[in-house]
Amino acid sequence: MDGFIYLCDDEPGMLRYLKKMLQGWGCVTQTFEGPVELLAALKAASPAPDLLLLDIKMAAFDGLEALRRVRSLRPELAVVMMTGQGSIETAVEAMRLGAQNYLTKPFPKEQLRAVVEQALLRHKLLAENRSLKQQLHQSDSEEVVFASPAFQAVYDLAMRVTGVDSPLLILGESGTGKEMIARAVHRHSPRSQAPFLAINCAALTEPLLESQLFGHIRGAFTGAHSHQQGLLAAAEGGSLFLDEIAELSPALQAKLLRVLQQGEYMQVGSTQTKTANVRFIAATNKDLESQVQAGLFREDLYYRLNVIALELPPLRERREDIAPLVEHFLLKVARKLRQQPKQLDEKFMRRLQDYHWPGNVRELENLIERSVVLTPGNLLTLDSLPAKLNVTLPAMAETQPARNSFSLRDAERLQVSRALEETGWKKSQAAQLLGVTRKTLDKKIRDYQLIPKGDGE
Repeated sequence: MDGFIYLCDDEPGMLRYLKKMLQGWGCVTQTFEGPVELLAALKAASPAPDLLLLDIKMAAFDGLEALRRVRSLRPELAVVMMTGQGSIETAVEAMRLGAQNYLTKPFPKEQLRAVVEQALLRHKLLAENRSLKQQLHQSDSEEVVFASPAFQAVYDLAMRVTGVDSPLLILGESGTGKEMIARAVHRHSPRSQAPFLAINCAALTEPLLESQLFGHIRGAFTGAHSHQQGLLAAAEGGSLFLDEIAELSPALQAKLLRVLQQGEYMQVGSTQTKTANVRFIAATNKDLESQVQAGLFREDLYYRLNVIALELPPLRERREDIAPLVEHFLLKVARKLRQQPKQLDEKFMRRLQDYHWPGNVRELENLIERSVVLTPGNLLTLDSLPAKLNVTLPAMAETQPARNSFSLRDAERLQVSRALEETGWKKSQAAQLLGVTRKTLDKKIRDYQLIPKGDGE
């Protein structure tokens, strides 16, 4: 057999015995006489070991505490505990904390070899599985696609913070790709082999959201017929993405703050404290500073979440990304429909480049899928576009001979005016057609000094 194995025991004689046996079987070993040296090596280790043999009884602090810290540093590392106590309770606790197996001293070399071979085989299989997943990730729909310097700057910053556990706050309009970036950070982090779980804080009522986050015990409330772990437990060792964080109630804000500060929480209906080992990634499309000033969001929670902040630019400010995103979505839809990717003509792409994209990347993806599904042929043309895009933008051609003199503001004004005319100045319908709120539409009407053609709403 072969493998790179760390050995940690405060008995020099045991270390010499283990080293001699394992090296005789073809393994490479590195020895540590205490957990402090071990943990320091694990933080800096490259490549990481395949297996750790860890003694439970040591002077600095016991092996169970060392195991907890090892699992936090290297959740993928296989660990076999060694104990001279022969305690079933200790062994059970070690397995609960993530140890793969345990050996009771003194153990014969045949037992040592069998346990080590089994652990190394399992490690190899898991490593192959992770490699396959990584290859799939490189071509799956979560690929981050961009070409603009504006998004490149944000992505580079995101990749620089993948190796830390500090909370990450992602800001940006709806549809800019906040969850996509959160998943990318997780995939490139040391926590990548543990779960990435996401929850929309605006989608659930306060009691249900609290139960989903923290879990509950049997009898905690009507209908709680059994214990249920929450996302904090389910995401152990991984990342928890809290979307629409600004929608948290004051009570849940206080409970989340305790988790962030102390790493502790209680299930609904329980008085027992649990610990959480997750990286928090939060996102919102709201101005949290304004929310704090208005008394709607806790200032201490804001600063705790805002250790590292990323602000994603809207699609209209990074138009260089439209072409590669369109190509990506065409391939994605083709795989989904099991057909060849459709082509598009120059006017189709030009119209996409001219549009102001209030729904950002999400709107673009939905539009491409709609166009592909509803177009019978293999070529996407202007006729493939929905009504709000299928208009002649240079309606001012007589007064604006040069295309580059038709500004983005002119294009937006024309789009707003066209939507109002098409809906008979029914503002709710026009806002829905444009993909904006009624409040935003009212502001655009004032900004562009548009004159109603009817009574409206």
